Amino acid sequence: MPAKNTDPDAHASRRDTLAQLRLALREQQVVLDSAGVGIVFIKHRTIIRCNQRFAQIYGYAEAADILGSTSVSLYPDQAAFYTLGKAAFTVMAQGLAYKSEVQMKRRGGELFWAHLTGKLVNPADTNEGSIWIIEDISEQKAAQAQLQSVLTEQNLILDNAMVGIVFLRGRTLTRCNKSFENLLGYEAGELHGSSSRKWYLTEQEWRDAARQWQEPFAAGQAFEGEVLLRKKDGSAIHCEVRAKAIDPSHPDAGSIWITMDITARKKAETELLQARAGLEKLVELRTQELRSTVMALEKKAVEQKEAEAHIQRLAHFDALTGLPNRLLLNDRCQHALSVAQRGQQPVALIFLDLDHFKNINDSLGHRVGDEVLVELATRLKATVREQDTVSRLGGDEFILLLPNTDAVGAASVAKKLLQAALLPIQIEQHELTVTPSIGIALYPKDGHDLDTLSKCADAAMYRAKGEGRNSYRFYTPEIQAHSDRTLLLDNALRRALARDQLELHYQPQISMATGQTVGAEALLRWHHPELGDVSPTEFIPISESSGLILPIGEWVIRTAVKQLAAWIERGMAPITIAVNLSAVQFRHADLPKLISTILADAALAPQLLELELTEGVAMTHPQGAIAVMDDLHLRGVRMSIDDFGTGYSSLSYLKRFQVYKLKIDQSFVRDITEDPDDKAIVGAIISMANSLGLKTIAEGVETEGQLEFLRTRGCDEVQGYYLSRPLPAEAFEHFVQNQASGTPPKQR
Repeated sequence: MPAKNTDPDAHASRRDTLAQLRLALREQQVVLDSAGVGIVFIKHRTIIRCNQRFAQIYGYAEAADILGSTSVSLYPDQAAFYTLGKAAFTVMAQGLAYKSEVQMKRRGGELFWAHLTGKLVNPADTNEGSIWIIEDISEQKAAQAQLQSVLTEQNLILDNAMVGIVFLRGRTLTRCNKSFENLLGYEAGELHGSSSRKWYLTEQEWRDAARQWQEPFAAGQAFEGEVLLRKKDGSAIHCEVRAKAIDPSHPDAGSIWITMDITARKKAETELLQARAGLEKLVELRTQELRSTVMALEKKAVEQKEAEAHIQRLAHFDALTGLPNRLLLNDRCQHALSVAQRGQQPVALIFLDLDHFKNINDSLGHRVGDEVLVELATRLKATVREQDTVSRLGGDEFILLLPNTDAVGAASVAKKLLQAALLPIQIEQHELTVTPSIGIALYPKDGHDLDTLSKCADAAMYRAKGEGRNSYRFYTPEIQAHSDRTLLLDNALRRALARDQLELHYQPQISMATGQTVGAEALLRWHHPELGDVSPTEFIPISESSGLILPIGEWVIRTAVKQLAAWIERGMAPITIAVNLSAVQFRHADLPKLISTILADAALAPQLLELELTEGVAMTHPQGAIAVMDDLHLRGVRMSIDDFGTGYSSLSYLKRFQVYKLKIDQSFVRDITEDPDDKAIVGAIISMANSLGLKTIAEGVETEGQLEFLRTRGCDEVQGYYLSRPLPAEAFEHFVQNQASGTPPKQR
């Protein structure tokens, strides 16, 4: 046994060492507790020690609450943990610090972006653990994405504006768009850095211009005016300008100028004034010649009109509005067409129908509806000329006959009619607004009698209703062909389900990470025995307007769900099945309950069904959309936004939508290898989706270049002809089997 050490100096040395160790540990703990970043010591994938900031970042109240937890729990999933571990080990094993920006997971499951810095305690022995520094950079990421979006929008506005836009600082051009260069005849970039004196005709005019805009600029107001500018070739050009200081309190910040060429307008105004003066003189001379004749005839005409008025009103006028009826309209139309034929003059026929007028009768009663029609009749008569005829056919349908009126004149009248109808109508305590849909037919192009012209105008009116209402359309042969085709398809579509003419094709959705099929989009196909293959873009709108979309849509969902269940039963690995929802289906009150019933009947897990909703439908009634999405989400069904980027989505609503995926519209994918705007848009969508924790899928991928671009930008999934066309059920199953076995797919 070794002799006991009784040396006093040795004892004192050990006490000093222990005291220094305790002091170092206390100092270390103070540093950890005061650090603005998270610091953690991990050993054998277990959290051994951390500071308070680290616990707060991951959602724990105290550092002690997270001690002993596995470090795997800090990551979104095991795959993310192993991916980072593999990358970090290569660096840290060399004694270096590993740094990266990755997504992590808080205690409650919320994902966030973090900046990691890690280093091994002893690179020679990894068992001694590692130390990591974590910074929460979620807000920084979101701010970067928002800034990029703003810059992208600003550049799009500048590059696509039809007017000239100029940025001046100290009366020197710092930036302008192509429209301004074209306006003055300069090549791209030729004006950069030049003085604004360059496009003024004289030195004095340049100096006078400065005095005109200095006062409004200093007051924070815009300068507006017409100026004469000098083009590169020395010629003058009339321009209308609007300008404003970027920051009135800091003149050095410069100003923005918007310039528009009004040379043609100024010339037209001058010619119009000259023509008007000549016309007024001619009218005055003619008026004097006719005055005596008119006065002689007036007395006789008044007497004759009074005698005829009573008789005509009984047989030829509408009892409610006092307007001509169909009989009188026919007489006037025959006369107008006869005159037009002799004088080779045009005649326009306008068919006007009120939008949703039935709602007024149903809600407020026919008495209120009749008063609305009387007021509208008064406005229509006030809008047209005396020689024009405004007639009522019945209900809320009106026909206007406009002699000696061409397409330009008819369009002008149609615009006035739309404006007149929009003015509020006060009926008792009700303030009502109605909108019309208008169709226009022209003689002799569209017909030579009232029946033919009214039929054409009626078809054009229905085209206006179909394209959004509250507008007008001219008749074209294509409209009639479309009307006939629509009627034919509507009748055939009503029997398509019963006659087993509908079929689903499935387009594979491929994971960019694995290259495997992870989903299928169900696409409706219709093969008619006589009409052949009918395009979905043609029959889907018809089914929506006729109400057939509800039974057809239910059939599509039920068939797609049953097909996926059958594939899984035959051994296929589970994938998602994506089905498009129309606006009519989405707004149906029983949709969530119907979906649950269909899934239960097929014994399919809800998370395998993905319902695709277009961006426009979701944003039409966002509050209602949120309620339906929440209901479907609670039932386990996934939702995605289709055709993303083609509409307008508010980020505040997008964050509240229960969706897990954004589908990038093929119109952006088509030119991403060449078009810088499309590259920026697609990159911004993917970045935004990542920041919101959403997946992305790009449709319409047709080239290797498109696929590679999407891969480099971090898109999650793709679909398109480059990978596979939509396939019948059996062919799709073979596609997935061949993919799983490593056999290259035969169809693209």
